[in-house]
Amino acid sequence: MGPASLILLIFAGVAFAGGGLLASRLLATSTRNSQKGQTYECGVPTQGTTWNQMNVGYYLFALLFLVFDVELVFLYPWAVVAKKTGLLALVEIVIFLFILFLGFLYAHRKGALKWM
Repeated sequence: MGPASLILLIFAGVAFAGGGLLASRLLATSTRNSQKGQTYECGVPTQGTTWNQMNVGYYLFALLFLVFDVELVFLYPWAVVAKKTGLLALVEIVIFLFILFLGFLYAHRKGALKWM
């Protein structure tokens, strides 16, 4: 276990991804025609313009969901070892949750949590 294994792992990852792309390029048949280039959604022919602008609020809401979802990923390992590490772990998680709560308050004041 050292730098050589990390280099080998990176090389293996690049070779695996590149090999898959190369195999797809070589083995897949590819034909291009106008029908393949058309916009397709659920079998219904498109009418009018296909350009739809989305409200940025949906994006902000999704990012906030990811932040609080990842928070749970950090809380689970802490809960497993909290009894062993004692008071220090409790202080650290309280600081972590306080910073997260400040982010929640900031998002709430900016109106990011208001659904359209």
